[in-house]
Amino acid sequence: MSHRRIRHRKSLGAAAVVIALGTAAAVLPNANASQDEVPTPRTLTPLAAADLDARLTGTPGPDFGGSYYDVDKRQLVVNVVEADGATADRAREAGAAVRTVDHSADELHAATSTLEDRATIPGTSWAVDPVTNQIRVTADRSVTGDRWDRLRRVVDGLGSGVARIERSAGEFTPFVEGGDAILGGGSRCTLGFNVTTRDGGAGFLTAGHCGGVGTRWTDRAGSPLGSVRQATFPGAGDLALVAYDDPGRSAPSSVNTGDGGRVAIDRAVEATVGQQVRRMGSTTGLHGGRVTGLNATVNYAEGSVSGLVQTDVCAEPGDSGGPLFTADGAAVGLTSGGSGDCTRGGVTFFQPVPRALEAFGARIGGAGQPSAGPTTPTSPPQDGGEEPGED
Repeated sequence: MSHRRIRHRKSLGAAAVVIALGTAAAVLPNANASQDEVPTPRTLTPLAAADLDARLTGTPGPDFGGSYYDVDKRQLVVNVVEADGATADRAREAGAAVRTVDHSADELHAATSTLEDRATIPGTSWAVDPVTNQIRVTADRSVTGDRWDRLRRVVDGLGSGVARIERSAGEFTPFVEGGDAILGGGSRCTLGFNVTTRDGGAGFLTAGHCGGVGTRWTDRAGSPLGSVRQATFPGAGDLALVAYDDPGRSAPSSVNTGDGGRVAIDRAVEATVGQQVRRMGSTTGLHGGRVTGLNATVNYAEGSVSGLVQTDVCAEPGDSGGPLFTADGAAVGLTSGGSGDCTRGGVTFFQPVPRALEAFGARIGGAGQPSAGPTTPTSPPQDGGEEPGED
């Protein structure tokens, strides 16, 4: 299959940091002046920023307002409502940049609950955007008339600056169609990541909307691959675990970038707003972009799905289930759906891989194989990828 590419877009990215902060140390009356100096934020690679995120993760303080990775400054930014509070002190000491904002993470979370109660309208979605310190509400072209008026009333009722509405081209749909690649139940999807299942056998992850429990999958040539063992869609995610028919099958933990190269996948990570990511799909091939929102809810015609990662990476029907990953080999998500295409761009949503692994009791890596370490592909990856049961 020939894979098309679009010009690679810069991506910001990172999973929202939840910071448990201890009490700031008291400053003694005769402390040296150097003790009063504000620490300079550290310059971090995306991977180092994600590691710092992880070290700061815990129970959020009431003045925490989310976090993101600033690609231009190469800094982890932590939003706070109180510039001199415990959250800010701890973040500065850890090497993050601190920014004062109007809305706490608790306030934004409460607003998303209101949207779920009053604005669960097919063709809409919402996700927290820590860069703007708002909830990004998106409506596709099907939201018109009374439904548009209802959405506007609910968003306006959240309070000044809490949320904003954007329009999306096309309509929100799961990216699946009849055709080629991995086939099951009359649909075409894309294989995500190979995993070792709870019982030690070989399997792979894909999107839950691609097929319910028992759906059998074949490769593009019609050769049997395996059956869906567990699946969720709609509801709390869009995820499925397929067990290979042969539990001892060789299932390498890597992504085929479609250009003769491969990216080894050695871990799964939570997404971060601003994080650069790549996606591989059986329809459109390799494309890149950035994470733009976390804990997104999207209201498909088939039902609402929550807990997703929102991005600006393009995708089209048939790309469903395909892998979202980083250039250095971390599994991030599984393609769920969205709107637009790879000519005009669009809004896309992904099932977080760490939650899928936890739900299924699986781990990244093919059964019977050592954990994949970083490798150098024959040609540098330009975007995302997929592997096993390769098309």
